[in-house]
Amino acid sequence: MIPEIQQANEAFVAAGRGAAFAASKIPAKGVAIVSCMDARLITLLTAALGLENGDANIITNAGALVTSPIDSTMRSLLVSIYEMKVKTVMIVGHTDCGVCGMRSTEFFHLMQERGIDRQFVQEAAHDPNVVNMLTGFTETEQSVRDSVRIVRNHPLVPQDVAVEGYILDTFTGELRPVA
Repeated sequence: MIPEIQQANEAFVAAGRGAAFAASKIPAKGVAIVSCMDARLITLLTAALGLENGDANIITNAGALVTSPIDSTMRSLLVSIYEMKVKTVMIVGHTDCGVCGMRSTEFFHLMQERGIDRQFVQEAAHDPNVVNMLTGFTETEQSVRDSVRIVRNHPLVPQDVAVEGYILDTFTGELRPVA
């Protein structure tokens, strides 16, 4: 796949298509969006929200999660707020998310099938940090609420930053607020 991607990039550059994407590093709409890395969202998210290149900082991870006040997603949000002048944070989960119902035990089994040393997998399976990292959530709405709560209550997030949660329907593109 890498050679195909490199060829596509060379054709893109040779055609001078990059100029059409020129934008400021400061998001024009003043918004940062935390969403899932799900491949279906690559263009659906921005199209459904009416966003163009340069309008928003989009931070993705498995499940659209902010799991801790010191995780990498929270770091990216703080950079967005202070360096990129963001005034609005949206946590956008989605329907049919693969992280919903994810179990660490399945990961450990898959790791062994892919050749990871059995002893290392067993040690990882007994490490609560690893188990937590590889365990999903059971309800998307609650997961979004939890992430919103972490961001809203973060001592380094100013009070003038709005933080809201949503669920995006991956079939219709409808954005529904999470109360």
